[in-house]
Amino acid sequence: MKTSSKIEFNFNRINRVESLDQFAVLLFPNNRNHQRLFLAVFIELKYADRQFLKSLEPVADKYGLSRRVLEIVRAKMRSLGIIDHVSRFSSKQGYQEGWVFSNRFAKSSLLLSKFPELFLEIRDRKQEQRDRDLFRYL
Repeated sequence: MKTSSKIEFNFNRINRVESLDQFAVLLFPNNRNHQRLFLAVFIELKYADRQFLKSLEPVADKYGLSRRVLEIVRAKMRSLGIIDHVSRFSSKQGYQEGWVFSNRFAKSSLLLSKFPELFLEIRDRKQEQRDRDLFRYL
């Protein structure tokens, strides 16, 4: 049987997350190397000066993990909005190119958590027609 590598945002699993390693398992299920590298990047970035890293390659080298795994983890962290790449044209980081934490993951997670309640509040005739039309198109 093949194990899944997809993120599982099951409410029971989310409620049980109490530490960074459990968060890593949630984001990178069934892949210990990805979990380890996620933790390494997160920890190195957290304790870096101004929470800024010029490059992520030294992190992979420091913890003995491959650059290929680094690219996979970096891409997933970036697409989720956990980290972000800063251009050398940004005055915010002193015109240095590198990696920083992003707040997009937190903001989008918050919006997603509010969506069901906001959607349930709108109960006018116009919204009802839109909802019923959506059902027909799917």
